[in-house]
Amino acid sequence: MEQRLQKLIASAGLCSRRAAEAWIEAGRVTVNGVPAVLGQTADPERDVVAVDGAPLRQPDRRHYLMLNKPRGYVCTLSDEHGRPTVTELVADCGARVVPVGRLDLNSEGLLLLTDDGAWMQRILHPKHEVDKIYRVSVAGDVRGAAEKLSALRAIEGEPIRPAQVQLLREGRETAELSITIHEGKNRQIRRMCAAVGLHVKRLRRVAEHTLTLGDLPVGKWRYLTAQEVAKFNES
Repeated sequence: MEQRLQKLIASAGLCSRRAAEAWIEAGRVTVNGVPAVLGQTADPERDVVAVDGAPLRQPDRRHYLMLNKPRGYVCTLSDEHGRPTVTELVADCGARVVPVGRLDLNSEGLLLLTDDGAWMQRILHPKHEVDKIYRVSVAGDVRGAAEKLSALRAIEGEPIRPAQVQLLREGRETAELSITIHEGKNRQIRRMCAAVGLHVKRLRRVAEHTLTLGDLPVGKWRYLTAQEVAKFNES
């Protein structure tokens, strides 16, 4: 069955669909030896789709991982500045996996990785509203911080969905909050906090949908169970 090239590339676990589109535009993708064009389709049973000259291989077994991401790692396959990447931490998983969404350089916690492009796109699509829960330590004028963050409907002019914010601990100039969102806007929680005059000292994702970080050590990963993977398909 014919599919768009970016979907085939993402399903092979090489990158996201958006990145695949950029690869096509850059001339890195061919179909039966001919440079591909954006919007082109191909049948993986009949056509040979290649990236940088290497034919796509649809894996026989899909891989689904949870990583407890440390600070100081970027969520990319490679980094032009030479910073360590999360894929280095899962290099022994037996597959070429990509991050499902992002945690910025200084954020930590639960990060999913997979070579199943369709599963990844399902999780990331806004219509499924997959909840992500963060434990956030902030500094500044913390009085009424939870109420202020809950009331935000835009950051820097960009509309956002209401967040669920719970105060866990409050001091004179610091507080710890639980913040639940299901959007994937760039650095959303840091920008939300900045909008109400708070500085983020630590940001850690502790849960996503039905998954919790649990006692997984920092920098370590594990495979998801079949039941855990299936739960995301029910969202």
